[in-house]
Amino acid sequence: MGMAPVLWWVRRDLRLNDNPALTAALASGAPVIPVFICDPVLDALGAAPKWRFGLGVEAFARTLETRGSRLILRRGDALQVLRDLVGETGARAVHWTRQYDPDQIARDSAVKAGLKDAGIAAESHSGHLLFEPWTVATGAGAFYKVYTPFWKTVRERDPGASAAAPTRMEAPEVWPDSDELADWGLGEQMRRGRDVVRPYLTLGEEAALHRLEAFIAGRVADYDRARDIPGVEGTSGLSENLTYGEIGPRTVWAAGQRALAEGKPGAETFLKELVWREFSYHLLFHTPHIASGNWRPEWDTFPWQEGGAEAEAWKQGRTGVRFVDAAMREMYVTGRMHNRGRMIVASYLTKHLMTHWKVGLKWFEDCLVDWDPAANAMGWQWAAGSGPDAAPYFRVFNPDTQLDKFDRDGAYQKAWLAEPYDQPSATALSYFEAVPMSWGLTPTATYPEPIVALDEGRQRALAAYQARKTAA
Repeated sequence: MGMAPVLWWVRRDLRLNDNPALTAALASGAPVIPVFICDPVLDALGAAPKWRFGLGVEAFARTLETRGSRLILRRGDALQVLRDLVGETGARAVHWTRQYDPDQIARDSAVKAGLKDAGIAAESHSGHLLFEPWTVATGAGAFYKVYTPFWKTVRERDPGASAAAPTRMEAPEVWPDSDELADWGLGEQMRRGRDVVRPYLTLGEEAALHRLEAFIAGRVADYDRARDIPGVEGTSGLSENLTYGEIGPRTVWAAGQRALAEGKPGAETFLKELVWREFSYHLLFHTPHIASGNWRPEWDTFPWQEGGAEAEAWKQGRTGVRFVDAAMREMYVTGRMHNRGRMIVASYLTKHLMTHWKVGLKWFEDCLVDWDPAANAMGWQWAAGSGPDAAPYFRVFNPDTQLDKFDRDGAYQKAWLAEPYDQPSATALSYFEAVPMSWGLTPTATYPEPIVALDEGRQRALAAYQARKTAA
């Protein structure tokens, strides 16, 4: 009693298990004050991730209460908020989990410098990734630019053991004041889409752990095949929970390794997908321009369009190409999109429609509840051909042949498209309840003809690629 408390600055680590920042704060022996700050970085998020983040914070606050703690909410500049809390509580240390995108690195660097100048211990910790980006290097000491050698380097590496959640957290003698989460209005931009998407969310650490357990017990065995079929539940769904830190990557890695040791054939592919997430952060850290500009500078002169009627049809899921439209509509109803759908809609926008990948990147940033800055940037540039992909630009997915291959029974298109069917599914009809009323869409409208013939779009993209190559 009477010890100065420490502040635990909660960000994308909404969990008690496998949380090095929390472990360090508790190891001090002092009372721990968890604080979550609504700062300009959070305010800049798109509609769906900002809303989902708020729901995660609400769930985590309830979890803390079961440990005799509480989550203090404050709004404002992060450094100023932390300085204010230090003054109010007498705290002598602040702990947090690192992030790796340029905006958060800049903020965190300023916070650390400002706190240390004031004589406050400021410590950042691992926890969002398996391996810190600067700890994985080639034999020459450089960062990796290709996934496969990155995977071969880390697949046998031990990320370390994770600490269990505390059963109880010592509270300070007096709690500082807290904002009300509802006053922040984090879900306002979602408008009527909130009610449609909400049933598809899996909120909080306990639910995330159950989700992992169920996947490892069943679907992981067939993951290498089923993950490519959008009409079945073949993936883990953990991208939603990993992005907000409701489950730690070491927890997921350990579960995948156990499944691999048990001889479940899909486990290695699952582990590779987790390492793909690592690789995207590896590139974001070492080449931060991937988030805002072409990873390959030679693509700066490529004649992409910046928008237009075709891009608007893509956004609305009204291109007349069934795989593209089904995937876009799945996103509006569930807040997520199957990974193969993400590849198809990205390839279609950037190649068949010749629209800049930044248009798609920003749209996903607004619409995905599992939006992740590294995965989003990596995915869009990989699909566009401007990113770290060994395959040439002329790899152009044909959405129709992809649908024939991966949706042979039509389950996916029937789940998300209403207009082509006499008796549309409930999920397909939900799309019309989720999208903006200003779009003026109804399920009785005629399904559109393709806005661009697939062969024509492919040839147009290849011609532009060849012209750029020749000019270069």
